[in-house]
Amino acid sequence: MTIQIPRGTQDILPGEVEKWQWIEETAKKICQLYQYQEIRTPIFEQTELFQRGVGDTTDIVQKEMYSFQDRGGRDLTLRPEGTAAIVRSFTENKMFGLPNQPVKLYYLGPMFRYERPQSGRYRQFVQFGVEALGSMDPVIDAEVIALAMEFYRSLGLKRLKLVINSLGDRESRTAHRNALIQHFQPRINEFCSDCQERLDKNPLRILDCKKDREHELMKSAPSILDFLNDESSTYFKQVQQYLNAMDIEFVVDPTLVRGLDYYNHTAFEIMSEAEGFGAITTLCGGGRYNGLVKEMGGPDTPGIGFALSIERLIQALEAEAVPMEKNKQINAYIIALGEKAKDYSVVLLENLRRNGFSVERDYMNRKLKAQFKAAERLGAKYAVIIGDDELSSGVATVKKLDTGEQKEIALENLKEELSD
Repeated sequence: MTIQIPRGTQDILPGEVEKWQWIEETAKKICQLYQYQEIRTPIFEQTELFQRGVGDTTDIVQKEMYSFQDRGGRDLTLRPEGTAAIVRSFTENKMFGLPNQPVKLYYLGPMFRYERPQSGRYRQFVQFGVEALGSMDPVIDAEVIALAMEFYRSLGLKRLKLVINSLGDRESRTAHRNALIQHFQPRINEFCSDCQERLDKNPLRILDCKKDREHELMKSAPSILDFLNDESSTYFKQVQQYLNAMDIEFVVDPTLVRGLDYYNHTAFEIMSEAEGFGAITTLCGGGRYNGLVKEMGGPDTPGIGFALSIERLIQALEAEAVPMEKNKQINAYIIALGEKAKDYSVVLLENLRRNGFSVERDYMNRKLKAQFKAAERLGAKYAVIIGDDELSSGVATVKKLDTGEQKEIALENLKEELSD
């Protein structure tokens, strides 16, 4: 029986992986510009971390986590998202005591959710995200949003839509929560079982339901913006002012609800408006989570961040026909003709590589014509031809493959020639 790849996963093969490397390098460069430092956390954590951090009422905790017991009987879960693990590390390593505040971090790595595989969505997927912990300044909210937008733009995406909302502080959310319960309770039996369960636990999550999104009560539900107290309203206005000052276009959408329980104040999503991208347009989501560090046992520390899927990003790049074929040119392809020349090519290849040159040679005993074709397929700038006679004379023929120009070069000068 042939063993196949698990459902909801993918192999990223040579020829495709270069796109990922380009995206990952761009993410790292952008984070360096904004002074966000990389953090790496374990692939699996204690299950309780996500139950407490992500929230018991979320689809992630209720339906999608890959959880298991290890041989010691400990309950562990493959990480379904990045923020809870970052906050755990921030708290455990007492990063709140570092002299440079806020602590600005980014991560890039695989996440795991058991959900129905579909276009651009996998059970193992890769997220890029940032977290800024320690500041309650609305400037940092605007900066995090700006970083996400600049990342997309630097890759070449143009058809982007930024949507923002405020979920308010605890007082504002409590008032809105009570209004939502009064709004939905008389007809809650018309909604799915998940929504019925959420009514008392977290009615805000009803607004995020995909099954009942077209129900008439959804359209007439009380808006959070009508329940913001003065402090929350002022904060949200300041975030908008900073975005306007940065010349970042946005739309305020009072129905925007992030799917995780820890969000408060600023929430945002970035969507693709590219034609043919698909029905689900969200590329990136994020927001503020001021109570999460305290929930994890740390001091009362504000935080804000975002996460985005690399798989969805690649789909958006393809929808906008952004070129992702990067230059894979190598310096030279060594063509050795004769046994002595072949033996010498082994040493030459290693010597060139140790001096920073990307070079290759034939390992299949192909004819001269086939070796030239191999050099062209690899995108070699030069072909270096060495026969036994040339070797005894200490020379090689160097051919520039794009022009066909060729000349004899002393082997001792080969590095200088290939450097041009």
